[in-house]
Parts: sequence; C-alpha cells; structure tokens
Amino acid sequence: MIKEMISSVDNLTDAELDTFFSDALADVPVDGKNILVIIPDSTRTAPLPVLYRLLHEKIGKRVQKLEYLIALGTHQPMPEETIDRMLGRGQNGVPSYKVHNHSWDDPNQLREIGVIKKAEIEEVTGGLFGEDVVVKINKLIYEYDHLLILAPTFPHEVVGFSGGNKYFFPGISGPEILNFFHWLGAVITNRDIIGTKYTPVRRVVDMATDMIDIPRTCFSMVIKGKGIKGIFMGPPEKSYEKAAELSSQEHIHFVDEPFKDVLSMAPPMYEDVWTAGKCMYKLEPVIAKGGRLIIYAPHITEVSYSHGHHIDEIGYHVRDYFLKQMDQFSHIPRGILAHSTHVKGSGTFENGVEIPNVNVVLASQISRERCEKINLGYMDPDSIDINQWKNREDEGILLVEKAGEILYRLKNEDHSG
Repeated sequence: MIKEMISSVDNLTDAELDTFFSDALADVPVDGKNILVIIPDSTRTAPLPVLYRLLHEKIGKRVQKLEYLIALGTHQPMPEETIDRMLGRGQNGVPSYKVHNHSWDDPNQLREIGVIKKAEIEEVTGGLFGEDVVVKINKLIYEYDHLLILAPTFPHEVVGFSGGNKYFFPGISGPEILNFFHWLGAVITNRDIIGTKYTPVRRVVDMATDMIDIPRTCFSMVIKGKGIKGIFMGPPEKSYEKAAELSSQEHIHFVDEPFKDVLSMAPPMYEDVWTAGKCMYKLEPVIAKGGRLIIYAPHITEVSYSHGHHIDEIGYHVRDYFLKQMDQFSHIPRGILAHSTHVKGSGTFENGVEIPNVNVVLASQISRERCEKINLGYMDPDSIDINQWKNREDEGILLVEKAGEILYRLKNEDHSG
C-alpha cells in the first residue's frame, strides 16, 4: 500500500509534512526495533533537516535504536561537521543520532548476498552482456530490524530516474555490481536512459535488492526548488514508481530546438567534475551536433577526489572509443569508463579517429594543461560574463543557472519507456 501527499500549489508545508509522517509511520512496525535510515549525501537536493527532525519526533521514542547511513556510492566520506550541517543534527533540541558513511571499497564493510546469474543478465540486457554479477552490500544493515529510505527522485543518467532501490545499489553496495550496471547504462547511452522510468539498469538494481531479506520502507520524494512537491511511502519499488511519474512532470523541461551553445552552471554541492558531470548529462539531449557545452564551475579544483588518478590515465571519451579497444582498458573499473563516456557524450570512433557530438569545456580551477590531458576543452572562468548568456535562447544559446537536476529534452523525441 502506498501513502502519498502531493501539493496542489507549490511545495508541501512543514505542517503538511508533519501530518504525512504521523499518518505514514503510525502503522510501520518500528516499536522496540533497531532502525537504520538510508539517506543521500550533500550532492542531492533534499530538505534533510526537516526530515531528520520529523523522524526523531515520530519514532524517536518508539524505537530501540535509530541510526543513519549515507548512501555515498563511490563519493567521498562526509566529515562530521558537514553531516551536522546537512541534517541540522544537534540543533533545536534534536539529538545527534549516529550517522555512518558507506565505504564501497572497504571489503571489511561489505557482505556478499548473492549472484545474478549469467542467463539472467543476458535476458535483462537483451544479450548486451553475459556474465555472473556478484552482489555485495554494506553489512551494517544486518544489525537492524527495519530499513527506512529517504530518497529524492530525479532523472538519472545511469538508471533512468534516481531513488527507490538505487539507495541500495549503488548507494551502499560493493564495487562489482556498481561497476557492472554503470557500464551497462553507458553502453545503452545517457540519451536513451535518462528520464526513462523502467530501464535494464533499474531491473538489475531491483533484482539485487530482492536479495536483501530485511523489511524496508521507502519515502520517495520529488523535490521542487528546495522543498518537497510530493512524497510517497511504501515498498521501494512502488513508491519509486509514483515518484518517477511526478518527477517526469516536474524535472523535465521541453524545448523546441537544440542549442548550439550552452553554459551549464554547476552549483556548489558538486565539488568535483565527477559530480558536476550532471551538468552535461541533463543537457546533452538538447545540444545540437557539433555544439558546445561549458561546465561553469569556478569553485571546482579537482576532477575526482575518489577516481582522479584513473581519469588522468584514460581521459574523457565517447563510448565507442572504449568499446572498440576494451582490452586496453581491462584494468580500469567499468564504472569509471561509464563516467568518462557520460561526460564526453555521444559520438563516433572510426579508424582511430574520435569525433564527439558535443564539445565539452571545463571552466573551473583545473588548468588548461590538465584539461588537455583528460581530453576536455578549457576556458578561464574569469573570462565568462554570465549576463552575456541570458535570454538568448532564440539565438541557440542557453544559460542554465543551477544545472544538474532538471533534464532538458526535445519535444519531438519519444521517451515513453
């Protein structure tokens, strides 16, 4: 059963959220139980201080233990002071519940819970892949009786839409399945995946989650601005379905014609190119072939805090650059190859010549020399006058002032998946 609340005006008020959480949690069997809440990190927009407080007020006295786990995927661990700010932890009389960082690359933190067999992978991927996929997850979850997930839902380049079971895989998973399905999404391509509710990648994620034998309840949220437009509570698969439907209405902006030049401004929550790549993913579908996209990020100084050494080695390339010479890159985790192709976008690689469809340019603190090394264009951010980019859509020039969460799509393209 799904419980839901959608604002008919703008966003849900704090009072409406209070009512929703009271009603939604009344029948959830948390009394005397150990509860783990799985939450996003600071690269996702969500009013976490409000939600953190509401969970304290509604179940804090009912449970035996209440703790949190950040679904970092491969992102960097968050320090305590940053967690405090993200959650409003310790403020207004709300206790400082323990918060754990997930560590995808620490074998001691992981447990193998099963294998998705080769035949199943062949069926799900339509024959694109045929291999066993090992499923590992953070073993911390087995210290709890019930899992709650706070899951904002946006169009997503790998899965179609974020949220739901994605908070398990890759949120708190091990590297094997993470690297597999990121590369699966890259092979299918961002253009064909993003903003599609049901994809082969989503199916792999759901199959892996079926191996978790712990009760789980998901609060799937659709964010508008900094607030919540709608919220759906229930099994992760069902609440995700409802949230993805609403997200497709709120987070997809349709345009008539492609743009030749896009200035995509990365918000401060993206601290490296690894996360700011979303400024490309969400806009690639509306960039004309041969056009340019500038990731404007004057605050960014690093390509990837977790994977920069790999990116320095391989650079950014179109999908076929890797597919046609995979033996050369067998030592590189496929999740990193996927990120590379997502940032570079679609294109061709024929007879040793790579021709991307989009010229991706970094305007950050990363030097011209390093941009050239990783096969991206360079621009001095100080040379960019934001005002010169405003209100020029009729000229084929687009400014997106907070890029990364709203998907841009052409009206005449069919994405009915």
